[in-house]
Amino acid sequence: MTILAVETSCDETAVAILRGGDDHSGPDLLASEVASQIAAHEKYGGVVPEIASRNHLLYAPRLLDRTASTAKIDLSEVDAFAATSGPGLASSLMIGASIAKGLAIGFGKPYLAINHLEGHLLSPFFGDADRDTEIRPNVSLIVSGGHTMLVRVHALCGYQVIGRTVDDAAGEALDKVAKMLGLGYPGGPEIEKRARGGDPNRFELPRSMLGSENFSFSGLKTAVRYLLPKVVGRFCETPDEERRLTQTPYKLDEPLLADLCASFQQAIIDVLVTKTIAAAQRYDADLVTVSGGVSCNQELRRQLLEACSRNGFEFKNAEPSLCTDNAAMIAFAALLRLRAGSGSQVTEEIDPNLALV
Repeated sequence: MTILAVETSCDETAVAILRGGDDHSGPDLLASEVASQIAAHEKYGGVVPEIASRNHLLYAPRLLDRTASTAKIDLSEVDAFAATSGPGLASSLMIGASIAKGLAIGFGKPYLAINHLEGHLLSPFFGDADRDTEIRPNVSLIVSGGHTMLVRVHALCGYQVIGRTVDDAAGEALDKVAKMLGLGYPGGPEIEKRARGGDPNRFELPRSMLGSENFSFSGLKTAVRYLLPKVVGRFCETPDEERRLTQTPYKLDEPLLADLCASFQQAIIDVLVTKTIAAAQRYDADLVTVSGGVSCNQELRRQLLEACSRNGFEFKNAEPSLCTDNAAMIAFAALLRLRAGSGSQVTEEIDPNLALV
């Protein structure tokens, strides 16, 4: 069974071709291509939907040709086509879904609409050393630019959201604080890079809602905003000055910047690790998984692994190439759904606010 998937939920254009059998054996990823738009959006400090959708139209045909060439197959040999149907930017989702639907109709093959969050959720099981793709019960942390949530996984298609952010996602907070500091976009990798060698205990920052299963990072972001004028020795005496200062990137010397980034990053990690372990204990889980773009952070992975080991939990994380937006995880989710007898109609609409359950 060969599946071609398209992922265009935000600003990454991605196409992948996956081949798998009808049992639980691991699939073979024949080709996976991603066209990044970071350079196009960096000067704006975030994704501009119109630019993203225009670039999807430009990149998608090239990636289709490249993946087919790399996989050494003709598109007529593909058994099913899949695309991300949500959540995401409407103008971006529409392009990927339209391409996959058109191919499915043109070749008379099945079409599968895949939830982007399910792609992340299942990705830690892709590429297992034992090549067993059976989805085992676990407590999963999905942490990305747009989403931070805890999910109790019973089995494939059996999901229960037990906690989510009530305001900013972790990745969003990283991007916004990086912008305050005049760092590049996306903010997560920039803060991680500068946090290396910094003192994570230099600045006392809040860890919000530790007693709840939900997350909140807006207060942490605001705490950094009000800390910055004090760090540079400038105080806001009037509301106008406060607005002006907090909207201007601060330039800190490297040691101070390293300490602030380390302290901010550690505050986020403490919240993510504490809540994930607490949820695993509360629901008597044996396995903890993590996925999403922010889970590329090596310090987060290290501390979560250590916490799982201390508390007797098995730990799985998605490979870095499967953490950021990619089509391989969408193809993997489509393969598992096809094996389970689940499909979609080409008339199924995209949903920018699509929920996991």
